[in-house]
Formats: sequence, structure tokens, C-alpha cells
Amino acid sequence: MKTKPIHNQLYFQVIIAITAGVLLGKFYPELGEKMKPLGDGFIKLVKMIIAPVIFITLTLGIAHMTDLKKVGRIAIKAMIYFFTFSTLALIIGLVVGNLLQPGHGLNIDPATLSGDVSEYQQKAHESTLTGFIMNIIPETLFSPLVGENILQVLLVAILMGVALVLTKEKSQKVTDLLQDLSAPIFKIVHILMKLAPIGAFGAMAFTIGKYGLHSILNLIFLVATFYITSILFVILVLGAVAWYNGFNIFKLLFYLKEELLLVLGTSSSESALPGIMEKMEKAGCSRAIVGLVVPTGYSFNLDGTNIYMTLASLFIAQALNIHLPIEKQLMLLLVAMLSSKGAAGVTGAGFVTLAATLAVVPEIPIAGMTLILGIDKFMSECRALTNVIGNSVATVVVANWEKQLDKEQLQYCLDNPNKIEKELEGLFSNKK
Repeated sequence: MKTKPIHNQLYFQVIIAITAGVLLGKFYPELGEKMKPLGDGFIKLVKMIIAPVIFITLTLGIAHMTDLKKVGRIAIKAMIYFFTFSTLALIIGLVVGNLLQPGHGLNIDPATLSGDVSEYQQKAHESTLTGFIMNIIPETLFSPLVGENILQVLLVAILMGVALVLTKEKSQKVTDLLQDLSAPIFKIVHILMKLAPIGAFGAMAFTIGKYGLHSILNLIFLVATFYITSILFVILVLGAVAWYNGFNIFKLLFYLKEELLLVLGTSSSESALPGIMEKMEKAGCSRAIVGLVVPTGYSFNLDGTNIYMTLASLFIAQALNIHLPIEKQLMLLLVAMLSSKGAAGVTGAGFVTLAATLAVVPEIPIAGMTLILGIDKFMSECRALTNVIGNSVATVVVANWEKQLDKEQLQYCLDNPNKIEKELEGLFSNKK
């Protein structure tokens, strides 16, 4: 199969768009800020298609399984994986924060703090148990399909998939209809992805134009510490998990290069969700695994966000000369474990979960969040990238645990990433 010329490949176009956005924002900041609608518009287009993609993929995945116990087993294994590695990410952030102490020496007086974090304080209540329950239960059976709450879509898709299994003979036409709908739905995904360079250009031009590269210089140690920690987590921790399960983490990253560059350009992990689901299924993971693990991981397996939470909390404490003994740090860890799960599905989860955590740890004033408010945008890309990579690895691992992974197909995809994009374009009607 003939490979596309490099200038026609999406990842190259996104790289050029990101570069152009940085240059525009740097040299013409006012014009760069005006590019914001391009990035926002693209992300909105992608969010438009996320609910149908998750609903159809997961519903059909369950409908094609005759053993409902297997669905429950997959969910339990996925949650065990999520809890283990999310907690590990929190611990790593805590350890690095203590070792490098990025906030040490700033000597900021808490009384001088200014800035508005009320938006995040207001959202933080959603990460309580009551808020979580109210967040996951939709108003009607069909309302999640016209919204953007991933957890609600998951709930309805699981219920529909189970119902189709239990009424298989009478519901075959419904299953066939959803199967037929999957082809045009994923075709829409590919059409929208053609606009990815425009979205990445607009988002990057706005970010650099509004905040400027200079805005991170005074806090560059924190940004660098977070990036290095996340990179080491991906290479060492997730790399070891990948090796143990028979695949190479670097090959997986190259296989997903288009989606990862899109996340980098838009600072939104949601922009890559449809593409990640499609590529994971193409890579030999069963549809049921992909449909359940990927979107659930977007809510519960936030490795990058968890590293950020404990690291940022310690940075604020260190900058304000607040000493946190080990028992207080362990309390911080426990609170972060709960708030990171409770905020699943809450918009802007990174800063929201930080607000929820600090609200329960009185030693650190929540107003301290203003110290990192200006640079949070520069860390959101790394959070999103680490989250997406972590969920991709989790999908392969759970599929392997369940013996629902075609290892030969996985190896083919990882060894021939440049062929996959063109192959996918002709496979909409041949979904497993």
C-alpha cells in the first residue's frame, strides 16, 4: 500500500500548524488572541461527536458478548488498574515535590495573594460523593446523547448493551441499525480530523498571544519539574507495564502520534478520544474493551492530572513557607485520591480537583492557587498528554488480561503506523 506524501499526513500538518501558531502568538500577540475561536470551534466540533462514538462502540461491544459476567469482569479489572496507577501517579508527584522542592525560596506572604479562583471553588463541590452521584445519573435515557458528560453516556450505553443482550432475538434490528450507523459516525470523525491543523493553530496562537512565553520564566522550574516527572512516568512506569504485556511504549507513542500532537495543540484530551478509540480497536483490542476502558479511563485514570495535583499542592505550600509534616502529606495524598475520583466528568478537572483537595486541607490556603493560575495553561498540555497515553496503555493491558487482544494485529499496527491511517479510511463498514 502506497504511503501518503509527508505533507498530506495529518501529524505533519498539525506540527506545521502548531509552529505557525507559536510564531503568530509570539510576534503578533493581539492577532494571536483573536485566533481563539478557531481552537474553541474545533474542540466543540469534536465534542459534538464524542457521545455518539462512545454510545455506539460500547453498546455494540456489549451486545456482541453473550456472557454478561465478562462485562462485569472487564469493568472490575479496569477499575483495579485505574486505582493502582492513579495512586502511583499521586505518590510520584508527592515524592518529586519533596525531593526537588520547586516552590522553595519564593517566600510569598499569604496575605499578599490576589486573584479570582471562585470559579474553581464553586465547581469543587461537584467532586463530593453527592455531586458525583448527581453527575453520573442523567435526566432522561436519551439526554446524555445530546450532552457532553462522558459518565452519563457510559451508563446509558452499558444499560442499552445489557438490554440488547437480554432481548437478543427481539432486538436484532436495533443492533443491526447501530452497526450500520457506526460507519457514517466514524466517517464524520475522519472528516472533522481534517480540520485538526486549523484547531491546533488557533489554540496555540491564542495561548502564546495571551500568556506569552515570558509568563512561565518565573515559574519555569515548576513547569520543567512537572514535564520531566510526567515524561519519566510514561517512559519508566508505563514503559515497564508495556514491556511486561509484550509491546513497546515508544512504538505505541509513534502509532498514536497524530492524536498526541492534536492533544498538544489543543490542550484537550477530548479532541483525541474518537481517534484513540478507533486506533485501539484497529490495534487488536476488542470493541467491548475499547468502548468500556477508554472513555472510563478519561474520567478515572488521570495519571497526568494526579501527578500535577500533589506536585502543585506541595509547590504552593513551599512557596508560602508552610511546613507539611509527613502525616499531613499522607492526608493530602488520601484527599487527592478521593477528589480525583469524585471529580470524574467535571469540566476542567485538573484545576477543579486541585481546588477540591486544597479545600479539605486547611493548612494550604486555596487562594494559593493564584500562584499557578497564570502558568496552568502551559501545564495542561502535559496533563492531557500523560492522561491519553496512560489510557491507551490501560486499554491494551486490560485487553491482554481478558485475552481479547489480537497480539499479531497489535504488532502489525505498531510496526507499520504510517499504513494504518490509510487503511482506516476504507474500513468503516468492516468493524468487528
